[in-house]
Amino acid sequence: MSPDARRALTRSMTSSAPTPKFLSALSGETHANPPIWFMRQAGRYLPEYRAVRATAPDFISFCFDPEKAAEVTLQPMRRFPYDASIVFADILLVPGALGQKVWFEAGEGPKLGEMPSIESMAEKAGNAGEALKLVGETLTRVRSALDPSKALIGFAGAPWTVATYMIEGGSSDRSGARTYAYQNPEKLDALIQVLVDSTVDYLAMQVDAGAQALKLFESWAEGLSEPLFDRLVTQPHIRIIEGLRARGVTAPIIGFPRGAGTLVEDYAAKTPVQGVALDTSASAKLGQEIQKTKTIQGALDPLLLRAGGDELLRRVDQLLEQWNQGPYIFNLGHGILPDTPIANVELVLERVTGHKVGG
Repeated sequence: MSPDARRALTRSMTSSAPTPKFLSALSGETHANPPIWFMRQAGRYLPEYRAVRATAPDFISFCFDPEKAAEVTLQPMRRFPYDASIVFADILLVPGALGQKVWFEAGEGPKLGEMPSIESMAEKAGNAGEALKLVGETLTRVRSALDPSKALIGFAGAPWTVATYMIEGGSSDRSGARTYAYQNPEKLDALIQVLVDSTVDYLAMQVDAGAQALKLFESWAEGLSEPLFDRLVTQPHIRIIEGLRARGVTAPIIGFPRGAGTLVEDYAAKTPVQGVALDTSASAKLGQEIQKTKTIQGALDPLLLRAGGDELLRRVDQLLEQWNQGPYIFNLGHGILPDTPIANVELVLERVTGHKVGG
C-alpha cells in the first residue's frame, strides 16, 4: 500500500472518531482513571501468543510476517481493556535494514554479524522505511481491525541502544560499547547519525502506515556520564524528532531513557517529546517535576506484577495517588515478563480502570 493510501485509510478511520484516551493524555489531559497499556503486552505470558509464535521458523521471520505480527499485536487488545496497542516488532530490525546480519539464538537472545562500513550503511539509511515496509503492513492491518477508541503505537530502538548491539554483536553489559565511545568518538558519532537518519525514515513510514503515536526505546541509557548521556541519548533523540517534524509527522512521541536516573529530568527538559516513560527507580518527586511540562508513563516493576498479591495492589494505588493529579499513562517500568500470571495483569487493570476484567 502506498504512503498516500495509508494516510487516507488512517484519516477515514479516525476523522469522525473521538480522540483515544491514550492520545488525549499525551496531549496533557488528566483522567480520573488514567489510560493504561503495558510494554510487551503482546508476548509469551499469553498462551495465544505462544501458539502463533510456534508457527514461525524464527523470530525475525515472525516480525516480518504481517499476518502473524498483526494477530499477536491484537491478541492482548481482545483479552484486556488496554487503551493502546503497540505494534509487534523488535528494536533490532534497523541494523538488518542497514546491511548487518541479525538473528536470535534460543536461550541467548540477539546475535549480530560484522558491522558494515559506515559509508555503506549511510547509503541505506534513507531507505530504512522501504526496507522495513512489512512492519508498516502490520500496522495497517492492526489499525483497520482496532477499535477507534484504542490508539496504535509505533516504535523504534533509539540510536545508542541499537548501536550497543551493533558494536558488541549481541547482548552484553555495554562496557565494550562505552569504551568504543571514548576511544572512537568520531566513528561512533557517525554511526549514531546513520541510526538517526534511518530511524526518522522508519518511524515516518510507520505513521504513514497508521501509527498514531511513536516511542523511542533507549533501553540501555544507564551507566553513562552526564556529557556522554547528552551526546549519545538526548541530542540524537532531539535530531530524530526534528527530522520527523520536518517531514510533516505530527504524531506525539514518547521517550524512554531507561536507567537514566536523575538525568531523565534534564532529558525531559531538553527533548521535545510529549511523553516521558519512567523506569522502576523513578521517585514520586521526579515524576511530579516532569509532569509540570510533559505527560509521564510508568513505572510499575514487572517483577512485582509477576509476584502479585497485596503488595502489587498497594504499589498500584501508590502510583495512582502520586501521579494521577497530572497527565499520566499507567504502565510498567519495563516489559511484561514471560512467566507473569494473567490473573495479575487482570488485577492491575481492574484497579486502574475501576471495572471488572476477565472471568
